Formats: sequence, C-alpha cells, structure tokens
Amino acid sequence: MKQRVPLRGVELSVRTAGDGPPTLLLHGFTGSSATWDPHVARYKRRMNTIAVDLIGHGDSDAPADEARYSIESCVEHLLAVLDHLAMDRVDLLGYSLGGRVALHLAVTAPDRIRSLILESSSPGIADPIERQNRAVADNALADLIETKGTRAFVDRWERLPLFKSQRRLPSAVRAALRAQRLRSNPVGLANSLRGMGAGRLESLWPRLPSIDLPVLLIVGELDAKYCLVAREMMELLPNARLAVFDNVGHAVHLERPAAFDREVLDFLAGTAI
Repeated sequence: MKQRVPLRGVELSVRTAGDGPPTLLLHGFTGSSATWDPHVARYKRRMNTIAVDLIGHGDSDAPADEARYSIESCVEHLLAVLDHLAMDRVDLLGYSLGGRVALHLAVTAPDRIRSLILESSSPGIADPIERQNRAVADNALADLIETKGTRAFVDRWERLPLFKSQRRLPSAVRAALRAQRLRSNPVGLANSLRGMGAGRLESLWPRLPSIDLPVLLIVGELDAKYCLVAREMMELLPNARLAVFDNVGHAVHLERPAAFDREVLDFLAGTAI
C-alpha cells in the first residue's frame, strides 16, 4: 500500500507490504523506495516492509528550504512515520546514504530499533579537515545539479569508480536504474547533498560502542573503501557480524540480489530467536 505521510509541512511517500515483524527500508542517494521492489517481493512473506522515499527523493516532497534536509530533520521524519504507522520497534535496513541515516536513527532512538542492517555504509568522516573538504565538494556538486540539471549530473554520477562494477549488469537492469536516477528532482538531490552529505554529518565513530543492537554489515569485495570501513566498524560495534560478497561492488543488493536477500533474512531470523 502506498500513502503520503504529512510531517510538519512536508509529505513523505511510504509504501508498506506484507505481514509479520516490521522492517524499515532506506534507499541510497538518487534512489527511492522502488530500489527495494524486487526484494519486497521476497521479504513480504516474512515481514511487514516499510519503504520510505527520503525527503527530496522519489515521490516525497522536495522543498526549496535546504534546512529541511538536515539529518536531524530526516530522523524526526522517520520517527514520525513509525508513529503514524503505530510501529513501536522495527528492524532497520539502510543502503549507502540510507545507511548513514539508519545509524543516526539508531543512536537517536535506540529503543525504536530492534536490529540494524547497514549495506555499504559509514559512520561518517572522523577527520575534521577531511570532513570540511568533503562538504565543499558536496556543495559544488549540488551547484552543478542546479545549474546543469539532473541528466548532466547522472551522466557524471554513473562514471564514478564506485559504480564501475554496475556496468556488468544486464542492460535492462542498468536502464531501469538510470531511469530511476533521471526521475530525481534536482532541487531534492542538491539539498540532500547540502543537508545530508557525508561532509555535513557528525562523525558517529565514537558512538559505535554504545550501539548495543544486533548489527549486520554488508559490503562488496570490489568496494575497497567500504570494506575497510566495515572492518573498522566491526572492531567497535559490540554485537556485529560482517558479510563480504565476492566480485561485487557498492550496491550488493543490485548486483547479487538473491544472495543479499538470503543474508538479510537469515540475519533477521537469527535475531528473532
């Protein structure tokens, strides 16, 4: 079921399906709740999925006020969605940007989260100078989106080394992914970078030891940066396990969907014991 949830002057698009324990699904930058459609088809037999279009993405509102895109506002939005749906506690799955949001939600409201699945995600940039430089780069990219438009940005985005392994995907899958990216609202993308880009977020590295939840970290072997991040996170999280998928890159759910789903479902079944 698809619905729009009003939240202090903006509305988020939310899609729910299935029965059983609730799981909140958060997509990556340039994505939408449609990211999870092939997975929901398998998940809905075991769980109640709640797939949200983050602010500025998909069918959710993309306000011009960039202050609405702060990570604090995003966390507030998601808690309001859970309240609207009368969900006390959920399992939480986030990919890339969605994983960053998931971590901030987990440290803000740990009583609302039962377990945490982070795919190709990071707790942030620890070094203040590096974080400042990233913020400058993100702002420049946001300016490019607004001046050159979504298509020019997507052309550049798809050439990033981070997504090189996606070039091996079937042409129909690549076409669908590109079409999803091209539907993005340029205002929403630009403001998401300014508000929730890695350079704008507090580093959560010092807070990882306090996350006393079952955590599954998922990364692709070819994504060297996030493999390193995941291994470092493993050293700090008190109750985490790591799944590294061979011969895939940043988007494991896209490049190895069936194996990704088995890992997710096995993990959630284990946390239910």
